[in-house]
Amino acid sequence: MAQDDFYRGDATAGAGGAGTTGRPGQGSPTPAAPGYGPPPYGAPYGPPGYADPAYGYPGPWRRPTNTKAILALVMAFVFAPVGLVLGVMARKEIRRTGEEGAGLALAGVIVGGIVTGFYALLVVLWIAAFAAFSTGSFAP
Repeated sequence: MAQDDFYRGDATAGAGGAGTTGRPGQGSPTPAAPGYGPPPYGAPYGPPGYADPAYGYPGPWRRPTNTKAILALVMAFVFAPVGLVLGVMARKEIRRTGEEGAGLALAGVIVGGIVTGFYALLVVLWIAAFAAFSTGSFAP
């Protein structure tokens, strides 16, 4: 394949004259390809300080997540009463400061409340069973 038969896709002044595609035998002029320099200020990126997710830039600054809310959800599974208390404290603090994490705190309150109720029911049943066995009501 000769050098003149290779199509590079760019407009050159060599093979077919200025403004042609560079293929031999094709004389219809086409507009020259646009330059690939930097875009003008503000286009297409927009004003500085605003992120466009299409370009992969980080988004705007987000409020931090409340630490007590995170701990409330974790502790709701580890030690439920602490998760319940931390969740209530985190919800008050989030209302006051406007931080993120209201859903985490609510989940900590719900899970902590359900598991704490289950613990309380288990303790009551355990005490009732112990009292029944100690009085001998189950003895033959």
